[in-house]
Amino acid sequence: MIFLNLTVLKLQAQLGFCSGNSGDPIFTETFGTGTTSSPLPSGTTTYTFSGGSPSDGFYTVSSNSNWFGWFDIDDHTGGDANGKMLIVNADYTAGEFYRTTISGLCENTTYEFSSWMINLLPNTSSCPNGGIPINVRFEIWDNTDTNPLASGNTGSINGTSSPNWVQYALVFQTEPGQTSVILKMLNNGVGGCGNDLAIDDIVFKTCGDTVTIEDASNSTNAYICEDQFPFSTQLTAIPDFAIFSSHFYQWQESVDGINWVDIVGENNQNYTTPALNNTTFYRVLVAEDVVNLANSSCNSSSEIFEIRAITLPNAPASNGDLMVCQNDNTPLRVNVPTDVNVNWYDAAVGGNLLQTNSTIYNPNGVAGIYYAEAETRLGGCLSTSRTALEATYFEIPIVTDETLEFCENTTITLSANPTNPGIVTSYLWSNGAITEQIDVSNPGAYTVRVNSGTCSVTKTIQLNQIDNPVIENVTSDGNEIVINATSNTGNLLYSLNGNIFQPNNTFFNVDGGLYTVYVKDRDCSHITTQTYLHFYIPKYFTPNNDGENDAFDLKGIEYYSSSFVSIFNRYGKLLKSSRNRPFSWNGTFNNELLPTDDYWYIVVIDGQRFTGHVTLKH
Repeated sequence: MIFLNLTVLKLQAQLGFCSGNSGDPIFTETFGTGTTSSPLPSGTTTYTFSGGSPSDGFYTVSSNSNWFGWFDIDDHTGGDANGKMLIVNADYTAGEFYRTTISGLCENTTYEFSSWMINLLPNTSSCPNGGIPINVRFEIWDNTDTNPLASGNTGSINGTSSPNWVQYALVFQTEPGQTSVILKMLNNGVGGCGNDLAIDDIVFKTCGDTVTIEDASNSTNAYICEDQFPFSTQLTAIPDFAIFSSHFYQWQESVDGINWVDIVGENNQNYTTPALNNTTFYRVLVAEDVVNLANSSCNSSSEIFEIRAITLPNAPASNGDLMVCQNDNTPLRVNVPTDVNVNWYDAAVGGNLLQTNSTIYNPNGVAGIYYAEAETRLGGCLSTSRTALEATYFEIPIVTDETLEFCENTTITLSANPTNPGIVTSYLWSNGAITEQIDVSNPGAYTVRVNSGTCSVTKTIQLNQIDNPVIENVTSDGNEIVINATSNTGNLLYSLNGNIFQPNNTFFNVDGGLYTVYVKDRDCSHITTQTYLHFYIPKYFTPNNDGENDAFDLKGIEYYSSSFVSIFNRYGKLLKSSRNRPFSWNGTFNNELLPTDDYWYIVVIDGQRFTGHVTLKH
């Protein structure tokens, strides 16, 4: 028969917590406090009491669990010194080890039973496979012990590496006319090496719907500024129907949110408050049956709806007016309590909102009077006045950094050159000068501090030198003269007469001779010069008296210290020769013009010999 009842119980319920709103505890078992062990009341257990370490089939109620290598733990109940717990060492036969009767319940009411439990044997013990796990079955029976109401199994709870209290719960409903139940705990496992447990904090609570209270704006609280009192509003209780299928109400009020009194005659889902003048709390008691409404063991309470009176904040405390230079980003600043925000306006009343929720405001150089208003974070209550703060900005000199160039071996004038010189009171250069302008002749970075009373700025001038050009070399390429020069700008001009300059470093069709080469930077007056002897041997000449290439001229040969020139025909006949003087041949021999042909030359200049041929063309 017992086996059949247990089978039915397995089908009826399982462990789980109240899915709605749990009320205050109506029954609590903490097993007391003290340093001595004491037995349970007669009839509570079939196990044998032990005043010391409990062997298999024994139990104790103790604040100590330091036996058999178990965890040495405190009980679960918080805040009690030497709190006790029920400690059970499983019997070798599975079965019931604890029962107690819970009275004062209400009929047709849903309750939640819960208890905390721990496996006392660490998983590091020497028992095979970490020890026999604990496995407990909770059962709720009617007071006749003949009708099961609910049950559930914890399943196997293995040992852990550190103590681990776990809460288990079971939800059940009383039947019509039923005001008490029997709680039973059964051990599904057997004794041996393991199955050692402790139980604490057995609690019974009502289980009802979660009920919220909302006002007409769907808010669950109301923060009202003190200048808006008297204040009244309509409240509505909203159950979630998680547990109850029907609802009966009793509205309550409180001045502190702790002590509650019924509001006589207010038993509807809606309630309109009277005209209030101070903070008041409201809640509603809810039961599924009207007969249970007045019994705290049978009803549950809603969430609390608070109507809080918010004191108007004082105007923000000023940190002082602002008197700074135009380029100073220091903000205006005020102080308020931590539960107050600050909003900034451009007028003492009304005006434009400039910034919200900040104790600082940066005018960004715009002078004027700004106004800070306090606003409570709860209720948005405003201070009755705004705090005025003035921002004054002093004009600063306006300067512009520069990068300048100057020519080598010259002097340049540097100027602070403020665009508003009328406000300037003094200057201070990095070289110690105190004038608006200075003359310098060295490259580098120069700074000048420009002051106007309390404000000042610094101007930086980067001065770069244009170096004088350097002639690296001058070469002749046929009748061309090529000048190679360097500078740090590359803006060079070239000349062969010192008057006409060109950007091209090559001069074309230049007669041989002694020249002075001129090089200068486009932006500077300094000219670098070098003397150059331009000499080349023409490849052909045309003695037709047209004024161009009429003779084989070796111009410039006369500037060498020694020279010798000989002209031959293809048969080796000497046609003309010259030594240490200018040389020019018009293509004749014995005053007769020779025919078109190639004629050979030997030119020796300062011991250097050149041979080749020149073409005579008609």
